Amino acid sequence: MQPSEILFQDECKPVTIPVCDHYAGSERLMRKSMTLQHELGPVFDITFDCEDGAAAGNEEAHAHLIAALVNSPGNRFNRIGARVHDVTSAHFQNDLKIICGSSAARLAYVVMPKVRNVQDVEDAIELANLHARQAGRNNLPVHVLIETHGALADAHKIAAIPQVECLSFGIMDFVSSHYGAIPAAAMRSPGQFSHPLVMRAKLEIAAACHAYGKVPSHNVTTEIRDIAVAANDAQRAKMEFGYTRMWSIHPEQIKPIVSAFAPTNTEIDKASRILAAAEAAGWGPIQMDGELHDRASYRYYWTVLERTKSGNQSLTDTSAEVQ
Repeated sequence: MQPSEILFQDECKPVTIPVCDHYAGSERLMRKSMTLQHELGPVFDITFDCEDGAAAGNEEAHAHLIAALVNSPGNRFNRIGARVHDVTSAHFQNDLKIICGSSAARLAYVVMPKVRNVQDVEDAIELANLHARQAGRNNLPVHVLIETHGALADAHKIAAIPQVECLSFGIMDFVSSHYGAIPAAAMRSPGQFSHPLVMRAKLEIAAACHAYGKVPSHNVTTEIRDIAVAANDAQRAKMEFGYTRMWSIHPEQIKPIVSAFAPTNTEIDKASRILAAAEAAGWGPIQMDGELHDRASYRYYWTVLERTKSGNQSLTDTSAEVQ
C-alpha cells in the first residue's frame, strides 16, 4: 500500500492542486499566461475567464477561443481551467456546451461563479457532466465561487459534493451584496483581514473545505503595483485563515503567491525524516528529536510533502522514498 492509503484509510485523501490560480480574460493575456506557465512549470493554474473576459456580444466566440486554447499544444500541463458565466446568465448553458463539450478531456476544472445555493451547484454540475461526457470525461473537477449569502450558508453542503474540489472566496461581490453595510475598505488589506463579517466568511469557507478534504482558495489582491501586498495577503491567508491556494490577477503576483504557500526547507526536511522513520517502523509510533509521532502527525507531514510537490520544489532523496 502507498503511504497515503495507509494514512487516510478512514477518510478521503485531501485534494492537492497548485497553490496559485491565475486569471486571464483577453486572448493576449491568456496566451501570455500559457507562455509563463511553460517557463515556470505547473506551479500555478490558469483560469480562462468567460464571465469578465468576454466583451458584450462576443460571448460565444470567446467560449470557442477558450476551448481551442485548452485543446492546443500550448496547454502543455493540462492545468488550465475555465470560469463560465453565472448560472442565471443567458450565456451559462452555451459556455458549458462549448467548453466542456469540446475540451473537457484536457480541462483542469470548470469554475461556477455566483451560485445562490447548493442546488445551483448540483444543477450546474449535472449540465457540465452532460457535455463533458461527450468529450470522454467523467467527473470533471468543479470549483465554486462563494460570493453570495446563500452560497456561504450552504458552504459545507457544497464542499461535501464529491466533484467539487475547491471553494474560492469572491470578496468583492460578497462585500457589495451587503449594500454598504460593509465598507469598501474591507475589499482589500488590511480591512479584509479584520472586518468581522468578511473574516467570518473566509473562516466558514476554509472550515467547510477542510472538513471534506477540499481546497480553500483565497480572494484576489487588487493592488498590482506593489507586489509585496499580494505576498503579505498570501502569507496571512495561509497562516491566519487556513487557505491553501490564492488567486492571481497579474503575472507579477504569481511567484510571490507560490513562494508564500510553499513549505520551508526546514519543514520539508523534518517531514521527510519523520515519514522515512515512520515507514521504517511500519507506520507505528516513533520518537524523533525528543518528540513522539504517530499517524495523526504523519498525516500532517504527508501534506507538507504534497504541498512541496504541487509547488514544484525539489524533494530530498528521503522524502521521495516515501511518496
